Amino acid sequence: MFFNNSCNICRFEIDHYKKISDDSFEWIDITNNEDALSLTSKSQKDLLRRLHVINQGKVIVGAEAFIVIWSNMDKYKFLAKIFSFKPCFMVFHYSYEIISYFLFLKNRNQLK
Repeated sequence: MFFNNSCNICRFEIDHYKKISDDSFEWIDITNNEDALSLTSKSQKDLLRRLHVINQGKVIVGAEAFIVIWSNMDKYKFLAKIFSFKPCFMVFHYSYEIISYFLFLKNRNQLK
C-alpha cells in the first residue's frame, strides 16, 4: 500500500490499519520515495493525489484501493462488501475523489 505519511490525516488512518492488519501488507510511504514512483509507474502527483495498492501485480487506485484493503482485513470485510455494491461504490468513489482532492491541495507543497 502506497500512502502519504507526511499527511496527518492519511497517517492517522494508515496507522489504524497497521495496528489491525496482518503481515500481508507492505506499507510504503510515498514521501520523497523514488522507489514508489518506479514500482507503481505513477508520477509523484498521482501518488500524492490518491491511495494506491498493488494487488496481484496490478496497481489499484482510489476508492477501489480501499475495497482491496478492507477485503483483506477481517474487521473491515463488511465495508468491502457494502461498497462493492455498484450504487454504494459510485457514492463512495465520488466522495473519495472530493475528499482526496482537498487532501491533495493541502499537501501539494510536497511536489518537487
